Amino acid sequence: MKKLLKKRSLNSVIVIALLFVFNTQALNATVNKTITLPYYNSAEFSPQWLTPGSAELKDFHTISDFKWLNQDGDYISSSTFDKKIYVASFFFTTCPGICPKMRSQLFQVQQEFLDNDNVAIISHSIQPANDTVEVLKKYADDNAIKSGKWHLVTGERDDIYKIARNDYFANEDLGEFVSNKDFLHTENLVLVDENRHIRGIYNGLNKASVTHLISDIKTLTNTK
Repeated sequence: MKKLLKKRSLNSVIVIALLFVFNTQALNATVNKTITLPYYNSAEFSPQWLTPGSAELKDFHTISDFKWLNQDGDYISSSTFDKKIYVASFFFTTCPGICPKMRSQLFQVQQEFLDNDNVAIISHSIQPANDTVEVLKKYADDNAIKSGKWHLVTGERDDIYKIARNDYFANEDLGEFVSNKDFLHTENLVLVDENRHIRGIYNGLNKASVTHLISDIKTLTNTK
C-alpha cells in the first residue's frame, strides 16, 4: 500500500512539473509575441508595448487612407498595402544631399525582400510639382528601383505634407528644411505593419540602423 501511495505521489509530482514547464513555455511564447516590436502613436516616438490584437489597439494610431500616383502612372492607395508590411520615406529626385545615401540604404531593403510580396517600400516626393510621373520613372530606371516593390509617388502637395506630419510624424524635429518655402526633408524611415500601425523609426543614413530595420521587418513577417 505504501509503495502504491509513493508511486502515485511521484506521478503527481511529474505531472505538476510537466504542467509547469508547458505553462511556462506558453507564457514565454505569449510574452515574446507581445514584445517583439513596440507601437508608436506620436511624434515623440515613445514606444508602447502592446499585445497584438488587444483592445488597446482598437483606437490606436494608424496611417490614414491615401491615394497617390506612382512612377508607372498607376494610382496606388492604402488598399494596395493591405496586409503588407512597408517602409515609408520622403525624398525628391533632384536632392543632392541625403537622398542618394537614403536611396542606397533603401535599395538594400528592396534587395533583401525582393521575392517577398508581403513587403513593400513607398517614397513620397516632397516636390510633387517637379517630380512628375515621367521624372519619377526615369529616376526609378536610373536607380534600379523595381516597380511593384518600391513605389515612388506624387500627388497633391498639401495631401503629402499632411500625411507626412499627421500620420508619419515627419516634423521639424526629425529633419531639415529644403528651403523656407518648402517642406522639411527628413532622413527617417518609418516601418508600418500589416494593420497600418507604426512599428519603428530608423535613420536612413545609418547603415547599422537600416540593418536593424531589415531585422525588424523579418520579425514582423515571422509573427504575422
